[in-house]
Order: sequence, then structure tokens, then C-alpha cells
Amino acid sequence: MSAGPTRRLLAAGLLTLMAGCGVQPSDAIPAGDPPSGPTAPPLKVTLYLVKNGRLSTVTRPGYRLSPTDTLALLATGPTPREQRQGLTTDVPPAAGPFSMIAEPTGNLVVTLSTPPSRLPALAIDQIVCTAAAMAPETPAAQVTVLGAGQDSGPRSCPR
Repeated sequence: MSAGPTRRLLAAGLLTLMAGCGVQPSDAIPAGDPPSGPTAPPLKVTLYLVKNGRLSTVTRPGYRLSPTDTLALLATGPTPREQRQGLTTDVPPAAGPFSMIAEPTGNLVVTLSTPPSRLPALAIDQIVCTAAAMAPETPAAQVTVLGAGQDSGPRSCPR
């Protein structure tokens, strides 16, 4: 057998194998209506910064953050855009790292690295309101701020 007929025989066999793989053509299969209903809310982070000596609510789009990371944003301060809008923070970087736990009663406990008495009252309010904003199931959550053996609270967001 020469190379020409062998190639034709192999090509024919290959075409037969490819055509006979068992998948049959079909029409579109109905699957019902597309999903409907409320969509998930966009992810956002709510912080309380300071503008003109008063608390100001700031909502940042983004990823869902842990309570620790959200509170750390207070110490990081406003973004450049927020700074141009006159926003500042009274929470110093030395207040972190932060931690937050929810008590069985629904109250929140935020732990700082510094005593709360060393922070301005507005900084404590920023921490309390930002922590309370992370607990939407209890909008009037009481927050206790702890640090270095001292506590402030329990308190509600003064807004």
C-alpha cells in the first residue's frame, strides 16, 4: 500500500470518528423565566469622619471588610477626595490595631491599643458610630470602647 491511499484511509477514519462522537443536534431547550426579585445591595463601607467639628457619614464603595479593617480606616483618615471635601479624622493611627466583638446581648465591644481617655471625644464618637453602622440588625446598638484597662460606654451613636 502506498502513502497516498494510506493517508486517505486515515483521513476517512478520522472523519468517521469525529462525526460519530454521539452528540446529536437539538433545538433550544426552554429553561423558564430569568431570575427576578431584589438584587443584592452594592458592597459599601460606612464610616463616620469629621467635618467642621461634627460627625459626617461617609459611604465608600468597595469590598466587604472585616470590622477590624473598617475601624482601621478611621485611623487611616479620609481619602484625597474626602480631604478636598473638608473631611478629617480625630482617630489617631496609634489607636489601632482595633478589634470588635458582639456580645450575646447584641451590644458591641471595640478594643483599642490606647486608653479611650487619651482620645478626643469626637474620636470616640467616630468609633462608636462606625461600629454601630456595622450592626444593621441592631440599629441602636450600644458600643463599649476598651483600651489599656479603661472603658468608655456603653454608648449609642450620638447622631
